Amino acid sequence: MNERGEPTAATGGAPAGGGRVDAATEAFVTHRNLLFTVAYEMLGSVADAEDVLQETWLGWMKVEVEQVLDPRAYLVRIATRRALDRLRSVKRRREEYVGPWLPEPLLTTPDVAENAELAESVSMALMLVLETLSPTERAVFVLREVFDVGYEEIAAAVGKNPAAVRQIAHRARRHVDARRPREVVPPGVARAALESIQRAFETGDLQGLLDVLAPEVVLISDGGGIKQAAPRPIVGAGKVARFIVGGIGKAQVTLSGEPTVVNGNPALVLRVNGEVDGVVAVRVEDARITGLYYVRNPRKLTGLASEVPLALR
Repeated sequence: MNERGEPTAATGGAPAGGGRVDAATEAFVTHRNLLFTVAYEMLGSVADAEDVLQETWLGWMKVEVEQVLDPRAYLVRIATRRALDRLRSVKRRREEYVGPWLPEPLLTTPDVAENAELAESVSMALMLVLETLSPTERAVFVLREVFDVGYEEIAAAVGKNPAAVRQIAHRARRHVDARRPREVVPPGVARAALESIQRAFETGDLQGLLDVLAPEVVLISDGGGIKQAAPRPIVGAGKVARFIVGGIGKAQVTLSGEPTVVNGNPALVLRVNGEVDGVVAVRVEDARITGLYYVRNPRKLTGLASEVPLALR
């Protein structure tokens, strides 16, 4: 497979293996975007999701494809199992992460933003909520609530019986609903809020920033121990505004913001002296920012190189 997780001649992309290989490759390519989306929503990491795709392909090539009645369900099952294994491992690594952890931002294709259900499911705000679930709860929630997978299929994927999966799904849904944004705001509202953030970064407009921040706003910045970032979340409009504007003044650099679409939602790519410094995403409720997410860790900015297609079905 190449770096995008697509089959190549060396991994079955060519017809050299006969009809079976052709059928396996066609099924995998057909559902590739779905499999990547499942893995990304479970892991919050492009690199880990791509690794899951590679492992899914290798596992798929060992299957007697002609005997599989539903290739999509079978592939999702393989990807879920691989993602679960990886999620249990990265959960331990994230406990040692330097500073707050944020999901890796994705530069998404225009159709993702046009699909409200998909855009909400990969939003930075919801991805952060999913981080509070156990690995099994996250897998069950993602498969059931996002991808509408049946309980029987989920049970086969996570190694539980359907009755247990129903209970896990109910518990996870209740947990997520209590923490997710209360409303899905129109893109225009989010863009207007981000314009105020952009002006603050570019001009130090403190009052304009305060006007758009909710009193209980939370700023989370992720430098991964590589770039400077707040060591813990900053809470409150005044503290957040002073942190942003004060930081700009101390740095004595030229900051500029470039509107973009990340994870299916409006965002900003921030540049310092013309070089990409990070990505800013927001959680907006009642036209004011309640969550501000700044990803500075350069290892997490590789998803900005090209648009990534996602899929729900």
